[in-house]
Amino acid sequence: MALLRPCILVAATGILATGLPHLKDSALHHLTKQLLQQYHKEVRPVHNWVEPTTVYLDLFVYAVLDVDIQNQKLKTSVWYCEVWSDEFLSWNASMFDEIREISLPLSTIWAPDIIINEFVDTERSPDLPYVYVNSSGTIKNYKPIQVVSACSLQTYAFPFDIQNCSLTFNSILHTVEDVDLGFLQNREDIKHDQKSFLNDSEWELLSVSSTYNILQNSAGDFAQIQFNVVIRRRPLAYVVSLLIPSIFLMLMDLGSFYLPPNCRARIIFKTSVLVGYTVFRVNMANEVPRSAGGTSLIGVFFTVCMAFLVLSLSKSILLVQFLHNEQCSGREQPLLCLQRGADAEGSGVDPRAPCAGGTESPVYQEHQAQTGALKEVWSQLRSINNSLQTQDQVDQQEAEWLALLYRFDQLLFRSYLAMLGLYTITLCSLWVLWSGL
Repeated sequence: MALLRPCILVAATGILATGLPHLKDSALHHLTKQLLQQYHKEVRPVHNWVEPTTVYLDLFVYAVLDVDIQNQKLKTSVWYCEVWSDEFLSWNASMFDEIREISLPLSTIWAPDIIINEFVDTERSPDLPYVYVNSSGTIKNYKPIQVVSACSLQTYAFPFDIQNCSLTFNSILHTVEDVDLGFLQNREDIKHDQKSFLNDSEWELLSVSSTYNILQNSAGDFAQIQFNVVIRRRPLAYVVSLLIPSIFLMLMDLGSFYLPPNCRARIIFKTSVLVGYTVFRVNMANEVPRSAGGTSLIGVFFTVCMAFLVLSLSKSILLVQFLHNEQCSGREQPLLCLQRGADAEGSGVDPRAPCAGGTESPVYQEHQAQTGALKEVWSQLRSINNSLQTQDQVDQQEAEWLALLYRFDQLLFRSYLAMLGLYTITLCSLWVLWSGL
């Protein structure tokens, strides 16, 4: 029994081995070995080296991941496809169990050196080491990648801004005589194909237009294909958090013009509005994208309205200070007149004291006393008259200044109103243009 057990195991192994196809007899293995046995990946796969290899490109924008306006960078997730023909990787399917398509390692075959010119960061993509090859020699290479590309981003129409960024594909070494480029599908289909776009972010994909041209430089002529990715921002969140509060704040500042210009409560009210402007400006700076090349239209209007507020506040402060000085000077002048009258009375009494001798009669002394009293009354009346004339001049000058400042206040109010109307019309126009695209 001990001798029979190894024999049974050997027999069973032989029976199982005969029931399974051997790897060396597999049609797929035989086909792969035959294709790669004498294949040279260093050489462009054409029999006639004069004929160029045409690489057909296709691009699907999957998502807009980040729009960095300050650094002028766009980060997108795209599905990128390359299709070309390899004349050394074709076979007769009837000779290999009707195998019409296989996968081969990309590292074992020739691949075009297609790059994106706008790359500003390392390419992030999953490692897909295989490509599909069919019996006619057509190779399909699918590459989902995250592209961080340079783009000229504009913030003038924020939050109704539309950005147009390009992704330019071309060979880095092969001229158009060696490697040419073409479109895998129709340009109109590429432009309006949005079925794979992740449409739940801040940005909305409008179109992906494409153009083919020849880039001429000292190294030769290079074929290149440019895909223009046009996206627009969804502005609803910014309208609710920025535009509507800014309009309310400007309306409150506009309402402060209905307070009298010489009212101190107006200064307190405008100071409170100025604090609100400052707080809102700080919050707006965190939400409005900043660009070294320009500023947003909402920032320009907000700064102009803030300048109107500061100008009106300064005018009210100067007016109140001027009126305060005039009132103080007007109160001091009657007191000075009365003081001068009292001094005149004292000085009129003292000279008569030494003259009061026994030589003058009582009637004469009484007459002199009445004459001095009348002169004193006349002096007081003249002082009061002068003080009243001075006060009238002060009041008239104050009325002239008030009239001038009222006219200036009306001019400032109309300018502010025109600026607010222009601000509203501009925002509505930008919204209409945004909606029409």
